[in-house]
Amino acid sequence: MEQKDNKHFWWQDGIIYQIYPRSYQDSNGDGVGDLPGIIRRLDYLQELGVSAVWLSPIYPSPMADYGYDISDYQDIDPLFGTLSDFDTLLHEVHSRGMKLILDLVPNHTSDQHAWFQESRSSRSNPKRDWYLWHDGRPDGSPPNNWLSVFGGSAWEWDETTQQYYYHAFLKEQPDLNWRNPEVQEAMLNVMRFWLDKGVDGFRVDVMWHMIKDEQLRNNPTNPNYEPHMSTHEQLLPTYSTDQAEVHDIVQKMRAVLDEYDERMMIGEIYLPIQQLMVYYGIDNKGAHLPFNFLLLSLPWEAQTIARAIDEYEGALPSGGWPNWVLGNHDQPRITSRVGLQQAKIAALLLLTLRGTPTIYYGEEIGMRDVPIPFGEVQDPQGLNMPDKNLSRDPARTPMQWDDSENAGFTDQKPWLRLARSYRRFNVATQQADSHSMLALYKRLIRLRQSEPSLMTGHYVPVYSDHQLFAYLRHQEGHDRFLILLNMSPRPCYFNVPNVTIKGTVEIATHQEIEGEKIQEPISLYGDEGLIIRLDPDATL
Repeated sequence: MEQKDNKHFWWQDGIIYQIYPRSYQDSNGDGVGDLPGIIRRLDYLQELGVSAVWLSPIYPSPMADYGYDISDYQDIDPLFGTLSDFDTLLHEVHSRGMKLILDLVPNHTSDQHAWFQESRSSRSNPKRDWYLWHDGRPDGSPPNNWLSVFGGSAWEWDETTQQYYYHAFLKEQPDLNWRNPEVQEAMLNVMRFWLDKGVDGFRVDVMWHMIKDEQLRNNPTNPNYEPHMSTHEQLLPTYSTDQAEVHDIVQKMRAVLDEYDERMMIGEIYLPIQQLMVYYGIDNKGAHLPFNFLLLSLPWEAQTIARAIDEYEGALPSGGWPNWVLGNHDQPRITSRVGLQQAKIAALLLLTLRGTPTIYYGEEIGMRDVPIPFGEVQDPQGLNMPDKNLSRDPARTPMQWDDSENAGFTDQKPWLRLARSYRRFNVATQQADSHSMLALYKRLIRLRQSEPSLMTGHYVPVYSDHQLFAYLRHQEGHDRFLILLNMSPRPCYFNVPNVTIKGTVEIATHQEIEGEKIQEPISLYGDEGLIIRLDPDATL
């Protein structure tokens, strides 16, 4: 996929919207979202202005980890619909000028997948080496000290064949052996199956997990472990993740995508910046977008965020395209992390930084994490470690469409409870309110998608202190934009010596001043963000 004549691909100048299918729209009254439900809501997404829809897994699954334990990679789970429903969804997405991205989960399968059923049937089975089987240590204990992300040892004893198999997550999710060429070809063919249907790309689950140390060396102790952390963080995953050979696999996956026209790959990778950058690949022949999770984990403080953005921008390889994320199905929602007013600042940040933004469903209406009583917890991470408040259910609750019973998500009891406040915080209410979070997102998306400087222009840091973060976006031949973000609840001032700032407030979180002329010094209310279209004679 060669870039020519300064053309940007759809995944560079567009906006991605993540849907957690169980929670978006139920069409058949079983309390769980499905593909026909998503089809019903596509006009909303088109009106919102997003360019691509990314679906969390919809394949057949026993649902031990809610779809991330796949028993068949080339079908649709009946809970969500049929392959015919999928074909309709794909057609309807494309007919609206949008793209469709599927989750791909290549690191592990369900223990109910036919591949694993064969593999565990006997040591001599042809698929035995498709998974990671090993003898225990002389005392019968597991082969090494590796820990499962969901608690306990990552090795499970199999009585039938008298060996252990490795599972980085649940014991129902055995890891594939990606050193086996047959595994590689089987999974590359899975990619081709969906690409032949017309899917526009994949978000690859836990990409950095796919290859493990061949010697099975013990992971070292984490000196920074604290009791509130997940138990697997007691060890540093030095040998169980991010092995050098994984980049050969990523390159092979990319080569498959390059057999098709303008298809793309996102990599889920929780690693420090310098390690993350390697996943772009040599000559950018790796993942198109190794997911950048900086805004998920950093303290919400202006100078900290500004420094991290500079570090990320500076680390990008030549030709590497940036991307930004505020939330996803594994992390607390941005509104719960920083509050409703700063979530508006976060929206300005997400949609004015250089690079591809990904919006998690419900962010555009300010959805918050919903407390799920212990007796209703569904997430295996929460069930296995209930004392640590690590359940991901609070960020996966049903989309709040209107103020009717069950928020317009379902006619029956929803699979997870809704927020108590859904009658006030929902799409229908916010569509009628020009000062709502939804109205802000629509204005931001409309502006971003109409201004080359904001879509694909340069990023220039201007100023940051303990309250204020300021930066410039510009592209030759187009208007320049100054973004000012007050990341505190107290007023602050922006005054740069020896420059002339003149312009018009294009978008403001305090909407009353939109359209006003402005010049330095600029005073900002607490929790206020401004996008200023600079006049041609401004000297900043």
